[in-house]
Amino acid sequence: MAEPPYDPNLITPSVYGDRRPVTGEIVALLHIIFEDRNLELIPSRSRGLRRNEIHELMITDEEDVSPGGGADRVSAIAFFEVTEGGLAVVGDKVSIGGRPLGRVAGYDMTHMPNHMNVLVKSETLDAGPIEVGDTIEITKA
Repeated sequence: MAEPPYDPNLITPSVYGDRRPVTGEIVALLHIIFEDRNLELIPSRSRGLRRNEIHELMITDEEDVSPGGGADRVSAIAFFEVTEGGLAVVGDKVSIGGRPLGRVAGYDMTHMPNHMNVLVKSETLDAGPIEVGDTIEITKA
């Protein structure tokens, strides 16, 4: 993994000002839980999500997940298409169909340039009912 051109510890939540929500639509469902996934989260705390990109949505219930770290206990729940692009930042709130899912925990680039894994910290690996066509929203914390 390439080192960032700056100290990632300088980038704290106070760096990010007001921004619009990122919205998307669930386009495919996944039903798999990994106990030993070995996700490698990049050190960056933010990612630009562009309109029409498709990314994978994963959740974890691990307590200490953070940028630059990793995650093993992960549930892959869906792919979503970005309908309104913007900036997603670690700690942002994630909801599906208006129901809270958790907060952005980090980003894994294993499958790039095809898609990015967006990891969400949740209380449980059970995301509840999700359907193709549901709206996903990532909003400033």
